[in-house]
Amino acid sequence: MRTVLGDVPPGELGAVDCHEHLFQVSPLLPGEELDDEERSGQEAALLRAAGIAAMIDATPIGLGRDLAALARVSARTGLAVIASTGVHREAHYPEGHWLRELSAEQLSRRFVRELTTGLADGADGAPIRAGQIKTGIGYWSISTFERRVLEAAAVAYGETGAPIMVHLEHGSAGFEVLAVLGAAGVPASRVTLAHIDRNPDPGLHAEFAAAGAYLEYDGMARHREWPDSMLIDCLLAAAGRGAASRLLLGGDVARRTRYVAYGGMPGLAYLPERFVPRLRAADPDLAHQILVDNPARYLTW
Repeated sequence: MRTVLGDVPPGELGAVDCHEHLFQVSPLLPGEELDDEERSGQEAALLRAAGIAAMIDATPIGLGRDLAALARVSARTGLAVIASTGVHREAHYPEGHWLRELSAEQLSRRFVRELTTGLADGADGAPIRAGQIKTGIGYWSISTFERRVLEAAAVAYGETGAPIMVHLEHGSAGFEVLAVLGAAGVPASRVTLAHIDRNPDPGLHAEFAAAGAYLEYDGMARHREWPDSMLIDCLLAAAGRGAASRLLLGGDVARRTRYVAYGGMPGLAYLPERFVPRLRAADPDLAHQILVDNPARYLTW
């Protein structure tokens, strides 16, 4: 498992929050920039103090990602961080953005370089490398650009074995994504479908799990859309239908106004402090499987 401070043997990360953003800047989120290393570091420390040992930082290329800062935050807080290479869904990149001009081959070369060689040097001179590939699609749509990114991610997977996380807008088009990646040689067992709980359908989730994909629930604390109880019920129902070994948890807070260290709420610690205890009360063995065992399997190259 590749962290920003080096490789870790499988199973040694402990509890993993599988989707957060310590640094992120996007034209889709004006005023919500996560760009202050001290404050983002404080937020990471709160997550670590709440019992999370590691997190996946799901910010890909071109959206304010800072690999060197991730390494410094990880070293200061003791929170292991898995960084992402890759490119998000097209809407995050305005017309004329340099990433839109790259071919699939150029994209895949960059992904592989970030996964293997690294782009920034740590304090000790060691390279800082990504541990997964992050991509994304629109709502029930895969644009020409997004398809090119998926093809590049597949090539990078073929050369490295690194896992792929795909942002599904409102949980849509999961099987379509798996088909595109599968046709390019990526088995579903190396893919995480992020935000799958935006479509809280346990029967569908069980079908994705049967196909081999990992399913990331990260919609807790979004009470305007649904209560946490609905996500817990959906997760338990999906596990009961055979999906237990494919479930992951993340917070995906990803907003300045939702980080305690930036003056907002509920913060990264909401997941371990408020959501996880309810899951543990319902099924402690499943909670351990989702937080420890499944992420270790997904993140191991």
